[in-house]
Amino acid sequence: MPFIELKTNVTVPESGKAALADMLGREIALIPGKSERWLMTSVEDGLYMTFAGSDAPCVIASVCIFGGADDDAYDKLTASLCEKLGTSLGISPDRVYVKYSEYSKWGWNGFNF
Repeated sequence: MPFIELKTNVTVPESGKAALADMLGREIALIPGKSERWLMTSVEDGLYMTFAGSDAPCVIASVCIFGGADDDAYDKLTASLCEKLGTSLGISPDRVYVKYSEYSKWGWNGFNF
């Protein structure tokens, strides 16, 4: 039950948002036991954001998962997201942050896991 939220100061056309969601759907499988079947995504673009004192293009990906994963899985996902978000959005990989949150409680369809 993952959720990936992207926030960026780049303006992304609707077709680009759909392409990002498709890419995230493939990439979430880098975390064992996670798949696009349960993935929810959100893209917030055109935000006022700065990184290292500059308003040059940047993006933060917040990855929330039910349960946890090992460091190797997170390392692989971070490397892939930095590369693919950089390419998709025209952002240098050194201006991409990836933040992880693990949850032991997650609700869906009227009950909790």
